[in-house]
Amino acid sequence: MRIIAGPCQHESLSKSLDIAVECQRVCERYDIDYYFKASYDKANRTNVASQRGRGMRATMDDFVEIKRVLNVNILTDFHSVFEINSWRGVEKWYNSVDVVQIPAFLCRQTDLITTAARSGKIVNIKKGQFLSPKEVEGVISKCTDAKEVWITERGTSFGYNTLINDFVGMQYLLDKLGDSFIYDVTHSVQTPGGQGDTSGGDRKYVPSLCRAGAALGITSFFLEVHDDPDNAPSDGPNMIKLQDFESIVDEIHRYRYTG
Repeated sequence: MRIIAGPCQHESLSKSLDIAVECQRVCERYDIDYYFKASYDKANRTNVASQRGRGMRATMDDFVEIKRVLNVNILTDFHSVFEINSWRGVEKWYNSVDVVQIPAFLCRQTDLITTAARSGKIVNIKKGQFLSPKEVEGVISKCTDAKEVWITERGTSFGYNTLINDFVGMQYLLDKLGDSFIYDVTHSVQTPGGQGDTSGGDRKYVPSLCRAGAALGITSFFLEVHDDPDNAPSDGPNMIKLQDFESIVDEIHRYRYTG
């Protein structure tokens, strides 16, 4: 099993370390592969005044320290060919990141995806809210040079401020991709644009969706976690509280399909 977990955006070295330490502890207890996730730039915020993050330089330097202290796998998202090339140009930054993530709104950007695929790292592509499951095959066709490709489901838009979790579609992708299919549960309970300057959401639905995904046979989950999500700079309403992480992982473990 695999769990990707961490804050929406990297706020500070101390905060990310605190979150990573707890998530790593829980995952080790349940023998689950853990990947720490944080973003250096939230480039698709709803409002121009919204907080976007600390930027690549400061965040990557902190990732180097997180890797040194915890020896944890690290995932972060890139938004352009320039960003990937800049990261690859600094050896210590390159060595600190294990998974290159492509944001959902950029999942059809051919140059970005092919550049990520040539990075020598695992590539995790967020399935766009506007794509059907079968359209993912076209996205994967751009990844022939990749070390490994993951596809992450984060809900589908149906014309109003909520995201629909299509479990039939997820079963299709799970059958196709197996362990390379990831269920992004916290973004699936998001209400895009629901708060005007940011996205709303309701974290209370996360545990039940985790149980459903585990029962379906999903073995890889994506969860945004924060020690104080109601005061986080982004995605607070749909992020789970750090104190609840272990109980949710326990439910995933207990409900997982083993047939």
